[in-house]
Amino acid sequence: MSKGKVTVLGSNGHLGNAAIVAFRDAGWAVAGFGRANRRPVAGTRFIKGDANDPVAVKTAVADADVVVHGLHLRYDQWGDGRAEQQLQVVLDALAGTGKTLLFPGTIYNYRAGDRTVSPGLRQSGEKPRGDIRIRLEDMLREASAKQGFRVIIIRAGDFYGAGNLGDWFDAGMLMDLPKGKLYHLGALSQRHSWAYLPDLGRAFAAVAEKRGSLAAFENFHFAGHWVSHGQVMAAIQSAHGQKLAVSPFPWWILRAIGLVNPVMRDLFRMRYLWQNEMELVDPRLDALLGTGFPTPFETAVATSMDDLKAVKSRLLQAA
Repeated sequence: MSKGKVTVLGSNGHLGNAAIVAFRDAGWAVAGFGRANRRPVAGTRFIKGDANDPVAVKTAVADADVVVHGLHLRYDQWGDGRAEQQLQVVLDALAGTGKTLLFPGTIYNYRAGDRTVSPGLRQSGEKPRGDIRIRLEDMLREASAKQGFRVIIIRAGDFYGAGNLGDWFDAGMLMDLPKGKLYHLGALSQRHSWAYLPDLGRAFAAVAEKRGSLAAFENFHFAGHWVSHGQVMAAIQSAHGQKLAVSPFPWWILRAIGLVNPVMRDLFRMRYLWQNEMELVDPRLDALLGTGFPTPFETAVATSMDDLKAVKSRLLQAA
C-alpha cells in the first residue's frame, strides 16, 4: 500500500532524480515534473511542463501529499530576481493546500568563519549567492506561516553519486582521470561536507514520513560525510584500483575563463567553501534518521565511480 503521493519538481536534476528513486523505493506513488523526461525511473510517472508556468505547476502538485523542490537555475541565472520568481510559482501553487514542501538548503547561507553549522546558527551570506539563498528561505518561512502549508528545509553539503555528470566530484576532481590525475579542491588536511545523493534522497523520504509530527516550518541539516580532501583522494584511488597523481585543483583556470564566462566566474567566487571547514551538524535529524543511516564513505565513493563509468560508457555507445 502506498505511503502517499509525492511530486518531484525538477525530476531531471541531481537531487530530483535521487528523490524520485528514494521515494519510489520507500513505497510512495511518485510523479516527476520537468520539460522532458531525460532520466526516466521505472515505477514512476512523468508530468511534462514548464516550471515557469503557474498553471502547469499547480496541476502537477494537485494530488500530491508531498512536493519536493528539485528545480534549479544555471549558476549565472540566480540574480535579477529569477530565483525568487521561480520559487514564488511553487509557493502560489501550494497556498492553502495543507501539503508539505521539501526544499534543499545550501551551505551558502553561512560564512567561512562558521566552523560548526547547526540549524540554530544565524545566517549571513558570504557572497551575493548566499544572500539570494537567505531570501529564498525567508520566503519559505513566511509562506509556511501565512499560506497554509508545511515547509521542511533539508540542508546538505556538496552532492556526489548517482551517476551525475558535471558536479564537483566528476567535473572537478575527476576531470583528468583518463590522464591518471586527481585534483583536490582544498588543502588535503581540511574537511568538507559531502552529501551522497542516494542517502540524501532517502533522508528526504524519511523526513516526509514524519511530517505529521513536525512544525509548520523546519530547518534540518544533513551531516552526510564529513571527510578531509585527503580522505576523498584516497577513497577515489582505492575505488579506481591504482595510484593516481594528486594535485591541487587549478582554480586559476576558472578565474581566467571567468573573464568571459559568467558560470566559471561565479564558481570561482565560491571557492571559499572548499578552503574553509564548515561542518553541517544536526543531532535532531540524526536521531530522526537513526543510527547507521549514511552509506559508508568508501562504499559511496566506489559506487559513485562505478555509476559514472556506466553513464559515460552509455554516452559513448550512443554517440
